Amino acid sequence: MGEWVADVLGDEFEQLTLPLEPDAEGEVVATLVRALPDAVPWWHLGGDRRLLADVDVLYVHGWSDYFFQKRLARFWTSRGARFFALDLRKYGRSLRPGQTPGFITDLAEYDAEIEAALAARGEATGRRLVLLGHSTGGLVLSLWASRHPEQVHAVILNSPWLEFQLGAARTAIAPMVGLQARWWPKDAAPQVDLGFYTRAQNEVADPDDPMEVDLAWRPEQAMIVHAAWLHAILQGHRAVSSGLGIPAPVCVLLSARTAVPTRWSEELTRADSVLVVDDIARAALKLGSSVTVERIDGALHDVFLSRREARQDAYARLERWVTGWAASGG
Repeated sequence: MGEWVADVLGDEFEQLTLPLEPDAEGEVVATLVRALPDAVPWWHLGGDRRLLADVDVLYVHGWSDYFFQKRLARFWTSRGARFFALDLRKYGRSLRPGQTPGFITDLAEYDAEIEAALAARGEATGRRLVLLGHSTGGLVLSLWASRHPEQVHAVILNSPWLEFQLGAARTAIAPMVGLQARWWPKDAAPQVDLGFYTRAQNEVADPDDPMEVDLAWRPEQAMIVHAAWLHAILQGHRAVSSGLGIPAPVCVLLSARTAVPTRWSEELTRADSVLVVDDIARAALKLGSSVTVERIDGALHDVFLSRREARQDAYARLERWVTGWAASGG
C-alpha cells in the first residue's frame, strides 16, 4: 500500500491509492480520502471526550459522482470522528484513461475496496464504524452491511437508491436487462438526464460556503448507463426488497417530495428529481429492524447540497440522530 498524500480538496484532506485486481480494461484502483479531527491538547485531563472520539466514518458516493463535500466531513471531525471517503473504482480520483466510467457487473465486487479502505484506517480496535452512503453508494453500503453485520455499528443513508424508479415494473424488466447484460454488457441506455439536477444544485448553492466540483468527475449530465451495470443495480434492489436484516440502527435522510424532471421549473430546486422518495421510504423499512426515516422539506436528491434552510434541517436531524445513537453506546 502506498502513502497518504495531499488531496485535491486541499486543507486537511489527504488521499491514498488502493490497488485492486486489474480487469479487461487494465489497472484498477480505488482512492481513499481522509480528514482527521484536531488532536486533543496534552493538558486535557481525561483524554478525548468529544461525542464521536471512538468513531470512524466511511462515506461512499453515488452514481456519476465522487467525494468533494468538505462540509460533510467537518460535521464528523468537529465531533471527534475520523472521516474517510471512498472514490470507488472507475469513479472520480480512481478513474483511469481508457476505462468505462462507473462500470461494474456485480455490486459485491466493491467489497474489495471497502475492505481495503477499512484496513487503511490504521488502528481501529475499540472504534465504532459508521457507514455513510449517498444514492447508489447507499445501496452498495446497505448490501455490504447485510453481509458483514459484525463490523457495522450504524448506517446513515442520504437518499439511498433502494428501489428502481419504476419499482412496479422492476420484476418485469429485470429478465430482459439480465439477458442484455449477459450478451451485450456495455450496451448503453438512452440518456434521459437533461442536466436539471446539476442546474438545481447550482441554483441553490451557498455563496458563503461554495463547493468546487470537477466536471470531469461529476459531469452536468449523468454518465452513460450500461446494461451490465443496470443489471447489478436491479439485483441489489431485489435483495433489498427481500429484506436485508441489518442489525445496526439505520437512519435514512430523504426529501419530502419528488419532482419529475421533464422540463425545468423552480420546483426542481426543492425536491428530489432523481428518485421516487415515497418508494425509497417504503423500501428503507426492509433494511433492518431499527430504521429511522427523516423527510426533509425542500431538500434535493443530495440533502446536504440543498438550499440553506433544507440543508440546515438535514444537518440538525443528523445531529439529533447521531447524538442519540452515540449516547446509547451504539
